[in-house]
Formats: sequence, C-alpha cells, structure tokens
Amino acid sequence: MKILITDKISTELLSLLKKNNIQYKININDSKSKILEIINEFDGLIVRNRLTIDANFLHKAKKIKFIGRYGSGMELIDLTTAKQLNINCFNSGEGNANAVAEHNLGMLLSLLKNIHSSSKQVSKFIWDRENNRGVEIEGSTIGVIGYGNTGKAFCDKLMNFNCKIIVYDKYKSGFGNNIIREDELESIYRNCNIISFHIPLNKENKYIFSKQFIDKMNKPFYLLNTSRGAIVNTSDLIEGLKMNKILGAGLDVIENENINFKNIKINQNLNYLVNCEKVILTPHIAGLSINANKKISKTLIKKILKQK
Repeated sequence: MKILITDKISTELLSLLKKNNIQYKININDSKSKILEIINEFDGLIVRNRLTIDANFLHKAKKIKFIGRYGSGMELIDLTTAKQLNINCFNSGEGNANAVAEHNLGMLLSLLKNIHSSSKQVSKFIWDRENNRGVEIEGSTIGVIGYGNTGKAFCDKLMNFNCKIIVYDKYKSGFGNNIIREDELESIYRNCNIISFHIPLNKENKYIFSKQFIDKMNKPFYLLNTSRGAIVNTSDLIEGLKMNKILGAGLDVIENENINFKNIKINQNLNYLVNCEKVILTPHIAGLSINANKKISKTLIKKILKQK
C-alpha cells in the first residue's frame, strides 16, 4: 500500500504508518494539477483542508481506493462521486470529539458565568461584581443538534450538570436515556435556552441557523457553534444579538473563514462580533489539542489498515 499525504499531519501518524510498513509520500505544497500528475502512483490519500477533492480529481485518480480525512469535516470531498467510483471515504472524527466537547463546554461556562467579559473588564481595572452575576447550567434546557461524535461527547459532559438535554438528529435514533431526550426541532424551539450545533456542512445544513430559526425560539437563548461557520447566518445572528433574543454566542467557527480555515475576511459583521461583549470567538481550535493529535492518528491508522 502506498499513500499520498497532502497536508500537514502529526508525526504520530507518520510513525504508525512506518510501523505498519505502509509507504507514504508527503506533498503539502504542490497544486492540485501537479498532484494529479502523480496520483496514480498511490492507493490512498490522507487529506485535511488544503485541496478540494472534486469529481474531476476523483475521475483522474483511477488507482485510489480510499481517502482518509485527518479530522472530521468531509465537505471538501465529493462523496457522491467517490461512492460511484467505489472510493471509500472516512474521517477520524472520533479522535478529536472530546477536544471539541471540552472546548464547547468551556465557551458555555464562560458565557453563562461572564468569565470572558469580566476578565476583559478587570484588565481595564473595572471591578464590577453585581453586573457580572452569572447563571448556572443546572436547571437549563440544552438543545443539541446533531448526535455524531462531537454531539454525543458534549452530551456526555453535560450529564452531570443536572440539566435537561434535548437532542435532534435527523439520521439517528435510539440513543436517548433518562437524561437525554430524543425529539424534534419543534421541542427544541419550545423548551431550550441553550442551542449547540454538531452537524456537518452540506447543502441541507447551510444556514440552518437563521432568522427563521431564531424567530421560532420561544425563549431568549445562548448559541454555541463548533461545527462549520456557514451553519450560522452571521447577519441573522447579529440581529438576534441586537434584539437580545440571543443572550450570547460562543463561536469557534465563522462564515468569514476561507476554505482552508486559515485566514478570515474582515468586514462589518466580523467587526461587530469582535466588539460584542456577548460573543466569544476562537480561531477554529476546538478540535486542536495535543491529545487529539494522538487519538486522530490511532483512529485513522485503524481505518487505513482495514483497506488492505
């Protein structure tokens, strides 16, 4: 087996490939056209975010049997064409699910307890206790949309907080228990005061959080998004914040990111979010932990070995 690696990955995975006598070539600089010139030397690909693996690419990669995603998001791979060509595509989302869940919980606690905003005040020597009185997770009703690897991991974190958890997943069922309630979106609209997204970005889910979603919410609420930026319509989010229908937002991902999740487009919407005391922004780092690198590598090598 010979694998082409098109992005930076951890040395842990490289060591595991060597240990299992899998040949590999690292190519993190060449253009897609250059890679297509050598693609038929390889049986598999390991990718992240640098390249869009579209139908044209897949049709030219005649020898490729599998594509492994170092991480979770698969939106840059044409999965429909890959399936038609019998190319097996898989991610390693199990590996960074805990990292994302912990980050999400950290943003939620920071929002509810005013940790981020009050810290900024103290840096200006403002010592305001009463106006920073927080609320607790206990007694809240949290709507989790998506019960994949990260959605489940987040729910696992919440189960000891004595809160109600309502989960909506269009494609899964049978995971409910005495704490987690499986239900429809209407139940989330009606009951929840915290919303957390854990879904992939695709045509169906783009802008699933919009003015329409906000208007359907019965109560003012907090928003968490560690999925993909385009899950949330930023303009509608800002209107919700201005109207105080959205009490706060923790965003690890935003629409302004480019396709490789590196740079951001500075515009009026981003300026508002950056300067809004009710918003926490982090630079798409929820799944980036030292521990996750090791877990992703172990997850990916297991799935690669099954391709032999």
